[in-house]
Amino acid sequence: MKTLIFVNGPMGVGKSAVCRELLKLLTPGVYLDGDWCWNMNPFRVTDETRAMVLDNITGTLSRFLACPELDYVIFGWVMHQPEIARDILARLELENARLHQFTLLCSEQTLCRRIEADIRAGLRGGDALARSLEYLSAYGRQNTVKIMTDGLSPRQSAETIVRQME
Repeated sequence: MKTLIFVNGPMGVGKSAVCRELLKLLTPGVYLDGDWCWNMNPFRVTDETRAMVLDNITGTLSRFLACPELDYVIFGWVMHQPEIARDILARLELENARLHQFTLLCSEQTLCRRIEADIRAGLRGGDALARSLEYLSAYGRQNTVKIMTDGLSPRQSAETIVRQME
């Protein structure tokens, strides 16, 4: 049986780093970063691009879930509205898969520190902090397992997820 793991949370909380660590711990597995599906220049959020991205995500996840060589499928993305995850899940064949949904969170202070460092390093635009803080409160209401990442390394956060799945 496959295990599908959704890792959710605001920008800057550490989703990508934690998912890369999860991939080291859970083998044979694969990791899809939802941001990869938005990696276009210029970046435009329209009805058309949104539909394309969801099609790409669900198509890729479906192929990963169907691959007999994989036991774990890890998906990380900013899913600040529960409808986003529900839409993706509704498009997937999950009869032979266990689903685990996690939300990574941290304090506003930690989030500010992490995003400001990313902005200084040129990894994020100047508007990232305001958007991430705006979304932060929306995650607490989601029906997912919450993991506070303050003071944890990505490896420690990944190990926490693995323990929660046992």
